[in-house]
Amino acid sequence: MVSCLLGGCTSLVVSRMIEPTVDNLQKQTDLELVCEGAPAYLLMIDSLLADNPENRGLLLTATQSYSSYTMALAACGRIERAVQLSNKAKDYGLILLAECLHLDDGEKGYSLDELHGALASCRRSEVAALFWGGYGWALWLQYQSGSPASLAALAKVEKIMARVLQLDEGYYHGAAHLFLGSYYGSRPAMLGGNPAESRAHFERALAIGDHQFLPAQVAFAETYARTVFDRDLFEKLLREVLDFPLASRPDLALANQVAKKRAGQLLAEVDRYF
Repeated sequence: MVSCLLGGCTSLVVSRMIEPTVDNLQKQTDLELVCEGAPAYLLMIDSLLADNPENRGLLLTATQSYSSYTMALAACGRIERAVQLSNKAKDYGLILLAECLHLDDGEKGYSLDELHGALASCRRSEVAALFWGGYGWALWLQYQSGSPASLAALAKVEKIMARVLQLDEGYYHGAAHLFLGSYYGSRPAMLGGNPAESRAHFERALAIGDHQFLPAQVAFAETYARTVFDRDLFEKLLREVLDFPLASRPDLALANQVAKKRAGQLLAEVDRYF
């Protein structure tokens, strides 16, 4: 393995070391362990990408890993650190999108029309790059306090996720529906909000994920149910999350554990919202 590393066998390292580590990270339920232990793994990815900056497989892994770690940090209560690490998710996500879309400077350098044209040429094989690139970007944007620039960027992410749905709506448990449900459910009508469309996306995400991808219920409650003041739906969705046995979907353990923690926080504050 040492000789391979010295010789630059990146693909072998990714297949034998990085990909199994990504899978194992997603199976963790101990959030503190993830928050404390993941940095060494992330530094290894950074090092590999420093020597292979255009390796799309590594970029995809880096974006997914930094996104997952940022969410775990937020769940651990380390918000300032989550904000910092969301920059890495965004940076890798934008590079991944640029590689996929053949557009320069993904953060602000192209118009919606240019993006629309580039997305039209994307194929189903590029769904993973589109989704995780858009997700890493959106994760960073949620910490930008609704600035005009962030609202313009979110409109671009919305186009990316809409294209993901056209190509493969079931990718990653229907998570593009989850993004769009949140996008339309958390905004006023004058800024593109649409409660009916929000609910339709969330219900489709729940159907695709068979109610086992718990971030869907949490986002449905936190954005749509809270926005339309539906307390019964809010409580029903969150109690469904808390009652779900993590062991039944070990492949989703980390995302579901983060969702459970957030569900508990939201239920504890229900009287503040309704």
